[in-house]
Amino acid sequence: MGIAFGVLGPVTAWDGAGDAIALKGPRHRAVLARLIVARGRVVPVTRLVDDLWDEPPAGAVGAVRTFVAALRRALEPDRPPRTPARLLVTEGPGYALRAGADAVDAWRFEHAVAADLPPEDGLGRLEQALGWWRGPAYAEFADQDWARAERSRLAELRLHAVERHARMRLALGRAAEAVPDLDAHAAGHPWREEAWRLLALALYRSGRQGDALAVLRRARALLVDELGVDPGPGLRRLETDILRQADHLESSPLGSSTRGPAERVWAEATAAYDRTVASGARARLESTAGLLRDLAVTGGGGLRAAREHRMAAVEAAEELGDAELTARVIGAFDVPAIWTRSDDPGQAARIVAAAGRTLAALATLPSDHEAARARLLATIALESRGDRSGDGPRAARQAEEIARRLNDPALLAFALSGLFMQTFERTGLAARRDEIGVELVDLSARHGLVTFEVLGHLIRMQARSALADFTAADAHAAEAERLAVRHERPLAGVFTTWYRALRLDATGRATAQQAEAAYRDAAARLDGAGMPGMEHGLLPLALLCLRLRHGQHPPDVEPSDWGPYAPWARPVVLLARGRRAEAAAALRALPEPPRDLLTEALWCLAARAALTLGDRTTMERAHAALLPAAGELAGAGSGVLTLGPVAAHLDDLATALATALGAEPNRS
Repeated sequence: MGIAFGVLGPVTAWDGAGDAIALKGPRHRAVLARLIVARGRVVPVTRLVDDLWDEPPAGAVGAVRTFVAALRRALEPDRPPRTPARLLVTEGPGYALRAGADAVDAWRFEHAVAADLPPEDGLGRLEQALGWWRGPAYAEFADQDWARAERSRLAELRLHAVERHARMRLALGRAAEAVPDLDAHAAGHPWREEAWRLLALALYRSGRQGDALAVLRRARALLVDELGVDPGPGLRRLETDILRQADHLESSPLGSSTRGPAERVWAEATAAYDRTVASGARARLESTAGLLRDLAVTGGGGLRAAREHRMAAVEAAEELGDAELTARVIGAFDVPAIWTRSDDPGQAARIVAAAGRTLAALATLPSDHEAARARLLATIALESRGDRSGDGPRAARQAEEIARRLNDPALLAFALSGLFMQTFERTGLAARRDEIGVELVDLSARHGLVTFEVLGHLIRMQARSALADFTAADAHAAEAERLAVRHERPLAGVFTTWYRALRLDATGRATAQQAEAAYRDAAARLDGAGMPGMEHGLLPLALLCLRLRHGQHPPDVEPSDWGPYAPWARPVVLLARGRRAEAAAALRALPEPPRDLLTEALWCLAARAALTLGDRTTMERAHAALLPAAGELAGAGSGVLTLGPVAAHLDDLATALATALGAEPNRS
């Protein structure tokens, strides 16, 4: 047995005898963990420096090389001097870990979970794999950006494994054994409807019909009271079947027959596809693109997997040199988005570049490709969100124009989703986004475009919140949830949960403590949702806005916890701690907020700091930027947080500026 690595808990390594290897300090382990996350790919030294330090010290590159040298001595103690390392290798601009496929416990766990074995063979394997977990994955690096996505993915995979293990027990007639583990699983993860379904079924098969119904009632109460959604069809159907004591609940035969009708059809159809379509056929790329589109709307691991494989599909299509095929592969991923910060900016830039190259290639072909061009342009509009070059807005307008000319409803819905992403060139555009939402809802409802209909309701929920019309926003949140439950679009519930926390905050129907608890519950929905662009820093920002409005001290969090919102939070937090000179310096260095759903809120944070410090230049900038949004609630257009009426901030700025000029306040 060679060197083995463990990341399902604290990061560690074991030698061939199974003894732990001393890995020195936390940054040595961080380097090792970062290379394991990379899965054999080279990680440049500069990336390691950025990942190890928020503010790299002088000599950081040399420090990384020292860490690597120490790791090599620990991992390969018998390697002769001046001979190349075999495990932690130098390649190009950085380092890579060349570990075997079964050398890392997380990789072995993935293989064990992916194995399609009958229950009698798979149960023991899953039990063994679940036993490899020693704690949360990459436990000591929970707050690191580079580990966050992998930790979430592995956590979701473990939950899936726990539920699959329970299904195997049920299939083997061992329902009573499954109850304790499922009870703990449902209690620890109360939003997972499958956990409640399996627990109720295990109780029923253990002769505890009353307990099974009580569990289903508890699940219903939790979902309705906490999330405002009804149980999904699986829970509703099980309750009905238990009440009528349906025969099929008593047992499940072993082997492939444990699959339901949908799963059986899927297995048979995919097997037929594999047999019929040649492995190198271009049709496989197009089929993959469609599958990734459907996978993305499932959220969580599906969304992450779709992002991971999407770029590979595009690159594979480009390698074939077929512009029409590449256009279809790029354009097939017509997955709308509601959050204006990209989950993976680097990949987004590569998608935009590929779409641009494909547009240029299509222009050289003799036939008409208007629909394909519109899809590429809509993709550019979506993926270039927040970009200041002007390419995104131009692409959005062109895609909309082509779609309307072709009278293609699905194409127009995609184009409108791109147009929505490009309506942030200034503040105060909630009404314009509401118009887009109105058209999306109407268009999608008439043509059965469910995903875009959900998007339209979420857009209107955000826009009506910005305009303080919470009655209308409530209706759109409820309709988005109804459609999402009916058509299995779980990510909609993430946004509506945040909206309900915002509503409690903005309407004053709850205490600050109750609103804060609601925000924390909403943030918990982001864990494992597969949306790092929304997840990082959002909860501290929401709590900061809430506490400022209630005259309370900002939340005490680590600087890295503010994520991309750190520049705007920093002056306010420093002022609360009495560090005026540092706050003034931070305010002078403050960049203009990104053009997105939180622009108004970030400008208001800048305005508050500027008012306290008497920074006239920033006050003037903030007043000019916020003036178009005078009729909105600051930040509420995001559907997640608010700093109150923009008009109140404008009044404070106008008064301070007029006082500074020795004139009467101008409240225009």
